[in-house]
Amino acid sequence: MSSLRVAFAGTPEFAAVALEAILAAGFAVPLVLTQPDRPAGRGMKLQASPVKQVAQREGIALSQPLSLRLDGKYPAEALAAQQAIQAAQADVMVVAAYGLILPQWVLDAPRLGCLNIHASLLPRWRGAAPIHRAIEAGDTETGITIMQMDAGLDTGAMLLVDRLPIAPADTTATLHDKLAAQGGQLIVRALQQLAAGAALPATVQPEQGVCYAHKIDKIESQIDWTADAAQIERRLRAFDPFPGALSHLGGEAIKIWRAAACPSQPGQGQPGQVLAADASGVVVACGQGAVKLLELQRAGGKRLPAQAFLQSRPIAVGAIFGTGV
Repeated sequence: MSSLRVAFAGTPEFAAVALEAILAAGFAVPLVLTQPDRPAGRGMKLQASPVKQVAQREGIALSQPLSLRLDGKYPAEALAAQQAIQAAQADVMVVAAYGLILPQWVLDAPRLGCLNIHASLLPRWRGAAPIHRAIEAGDTETGITIMQMDAGLDTGAMLLVDRLPIAPADTTATLHDKLAAQGGQLIVRALQQLAAGAALPATVQPEQGVCYAHKIDKIESQIDWTADAAQIERRLRAFDPFPGALSHLGGEAIKIWRAAACPSQPGQGQPGQVLAADASGVVVACGQGAVKLLELQRAGGKRLPAQAFLQSRPIAVGAIFGTGV
């Protein structure tokens, strides 16, 4: 086991993959910070985060503060977390999709500071939803950046970068899994270098190319059929699995999960109008071009290929998809 002591802060599956990689590589993890348990599922029962589940399985000490601000709304919880961090005596803290802002006292606590696993090629797509936004924008590549954290929003110096092509069929779900595995591998490499006494070369992020991956809002799920076909197809992939893409047909809300952009003839239909519907898919006119819907879902139903969907819910040529408003 490496003598390097690694505290870890993270919450979702992306972070849990990294934590498991760190443990598998033999690093001592004396403390894990993760978000408090949240209601989830149909019963809305409190559910432990994926990171908490790993920590409990491995018998690692846990801290789940609502805030880390000593002068904030929950000073007692922040103080308890501070005491836990001090007691852990970690050399470095790894942070991955934690969900809380780290105040300066946390950044300064480990002697080697805090390293962040960020799922983009910084400075492109700083912020909360880099995977979604990269697909939505039509980026052809993304990757993992290991960053030395500072007080800014994903503004710290870059230590290691590993690139990854975005496949034409990638959804946020598939790309997430690739990047999670890549992030685990890259943070282990960084920690191994630190454990060997080697400094990680720090590169200041360039000022050019900065853009922000704003958090996904459910309101974005409504399909804008006046957009061009390629843009709509990308957004379907970007919003799979959350929040999904939604449109209304005959007063019924229908989720659309997968589509392919295809050409349409000028004047062939208004945006949202069904141009064809058969076993191969449902062709819908867009602001420019058309999309063939390949996988759809009714409220309370399952995701179905177009052929199976049309057997239970026929769609007439000329029908109009809209906002339902």
